[in-house]
Amino acid sequence: MEIIRTIAWMKEYARGTRAESRVIGLVPTMGALHEGHTALVARARRECSRVIASVFVNPKQFGPTEDYKKYPRDLGKDAKALGDVGVDVLFAPDVADVYPDGFRTYVNVEGISERLEGRSRPGHFRGVSTVVLKLFEIVQPHFAYFGRKDAQQVRIIGEMTRDLNLDAEIVVCPVVREADGLALSSRNAYLNAEERKASTVLHRALVAARNELSAGVRDAMQLQTAMRQIIEAEQLASVDYAEIVSAETFEPLVRVARPCYAVLAVLVGKTRLIDNLFIEPASPGSEEFTFHL
Repeated sequence: MEIIRTIAWMKEYARGTRAESRVIGLVPTMGALHEGHTALVARARRECSRVIASVFVNPKQFGPTEDYKKYPRDLGKDAKALGDVGVDVLFAPDVADVYPDGFRTYVNVEGISERLEGRSRPGHFRGVSTVVLKLFEIVQPHFAYFGRKDAQQVRIIGEMTRDLNLDAEIVVCPVVREADGLALSSRNAYLNAEERKASTVLHRALVAARNELSAGVRDAMQLQTAMRQIIEAEQLASVDYAEIVSAETFEPLVRVARPCYAVLAVLVGKTRLIDNLFIEPASPGSEEFTFHL
């Protein structure tokens, strides 16, 4: 595996790879890799002739009181993990190269970026959209791979890609979970043993919503209540949001009648975790739904 540390070098590599008619797959990460990341790499490996993974802890998507400084970083460990799963190139630029002195240009997908995560973390999605656009311009991928755990982020990136006529195709991959249902996340490392046990409350809340849907419930408020009751019963957990939202706009729904998400943001101890359940009609026009945890 080749490690590239500068934007100029990465752009040169990307140009040469495209000139050879090779298909580039990009897996953007912030490091602290887990099996969710390696699942994205595996998908990219199956579909692309060159797989590039980026490791960059993006300061622009962290608020002033968030965990940018303590976010786990171990490039050596991440590089070994990526090499072991068949990544061709690791792109790991310095912050000063990505955001040089005087940087003042940002990308914002209006409307959807202000809801849910955007409401709780002002400016977060502006930082995400900006760095992803920069990665797309630098790496020039044909396909870019993202996990559905960050469903709102994936939707925003898709909107940006469409609106700006970018060449990359966004590939959304399933959530990867621990055996007890906890969605894999780099921030799970912050949890102590007691908090780790309590963190399964997110999955249990989503299962409760799924069970209500399977029983025929379509009222969004009833589904939200079922999720909140599960979370509020856990002493170490507190709800930021628990909502049923449109899969397209992430606006709240009154009733489940089209593709949507049950979305959660929960504070377990001092660690903020997110998760979701994707809900879609079993077939076009059907009143039956399938669920993807």
